[in-house]
Amino acid sequence: MTPSSKLTSLHEAIARGVADGSTIVLGAGLEACIPFAAGHEIMRQRKRGLTLVGPISDILFDQLIGAGCVRAVRAAWVGNVITGSGYNFRRAVESGRIAVEDHSNLTLALALRAGAMGVPFLPTRTALGSDLFASNAHLKSITCPFTAERLTAVAAIVPDVAILHVQRADAAGHAHLWGNFGVTREAGLASQHVIVCAEEIVAAEVIARDPNRVVLPGFRVNAVVHAPWGAHPSPMPGHYNRDHELFLSYQRESQTPEGFAAWQARWVDAVQTSADYLALLGAERAARLALAHHDYSEAVDYGY
Repeated sequence: MTPSSKLTSLHEAIARGVADGSTIVLGAGLEACIPFAAGHEIMRQRKRGLTLVGPISDILFDQLIGAGCVRAVRAAWVGNVITGSGYNFRRAVESGRIAVEDHSNLTLALALRAGAMGVPFLPTRTALGSDLFASNAHLKSITCPFTAERLTAVAAIVPDVAILHVQRADAAGHAHLWGNFGVTREAGLASQHVIVCAEEIVAAEVIARDPNRVVLPGFRVNAVVHAPWGAHPSPMPGHYNRDHELFLSYQRESQTPEGFAAWQARWVDAVQTSADYLALLGAERAARLALAHHDYSEAVDYGY
């Protein structure tokens, strides 16, 4: 390790970076690159009173809610993208255990963009005439000072922490991401603290050879974690496909609080390392999720 290295364990990154009561961005890449390993570590450490921010977090938000970690959600959608509603989320909302601030994917992206820009809000035409205003106090109808037209003002979101899962990063925090970025850049630039989880840790020279693919400057990153298979069961472009089987089994197993507790005991509490997780997943299943076809991008020339 060099003095500039930010490499640390997942346990340490979460212990130091996520405090009780924090506002956290998870699932910034929409349906891919969801940091499940980091979310499970939050559950193991029994963090409490969290506010979760994300466009489409898939079942990770549901799992954190079921584990008792969450007091509020600011999201466009929460559930199981294959089967529909998340049972823990539904139980928590119906019982009044968590507060929900409804967004569209665009209003959430604009809120994080405003936070990244350091401005209090951004104007847009979206959401006008919708019911989002009824449940979201951070959307306001305004009059444009230049055209007098009606607009929506979307208040900035400045999270305490963003946890981002990427394909590769160097020890200083420079990270490469490809596929759907979603709101990854906005989340990383808006947040006070950034944890990057990566499938691979590579030399700085590897990152430097493709500078346009760097999703965040390294100085914005506080911790770097080597987390192979850390986005499973969501897909990780270039590494593994979506595990439809796990989403379906989770839907069945989380229908009751008792069922979810058993699921958590097996898939979260009994797992400490990536090796533990892969052993539980099994080599045959991991092989089925591996890429069947590779589709490489065109090479570019940064010569001088």
